Amino acid sequence: MGKEISAGAIIFRKNDRIKYLLLFREGSGRYKPLWGFARGKIEENEEEMSTVKREIEEETGLKKLKYLKFREKISWFFRKDGETMFKESIFYLAENKDEEVKISDEHDDFKWCSFKEAMDLLKFKNAKEVLTKADEFLKGSLTNFI
Repeated sequence: MGKEISAGAIIFRKNDRIKYLLLFREGSGRYKPLWGFARGKIEENEEEMSTVKREIEEETGLKKLKYLKFREKISWFFRKDGETMFKESIFYLAENKDEEVKISDEHDDFKWCSFKEAMDLLKFKNAKEVLTKADEFLKGSLTNFI
């Protein structure tokens, strides 16, 4: 069985209320249409946080984020080229204050969502669980920045 590890972030902004950034990818090839968070594969000899920052910049154009003391893992199995793969994704929580989102060609759309809207758009239970933990963390304390 193969294994892949990726890292990314749940990106939020807070004005009158908290909104979360979701990215949309149209289905093509082995992928199905899906809303999700910015993340990508950790490259060989790359530090986890370096992957997070690189992937966020590549996928959203965002560079100036404030990271909170939040780190959660989700995992699942999937099939790739006929082989069962174990996938682990590590998520941080990052605040975007004033930068404009510019999605890459990896995604087809983005949306700033309330917690409820995000929960409605996310398909997988583990993605909903990590968003719930992030939302509870944010509502508990907004002073836990790295």
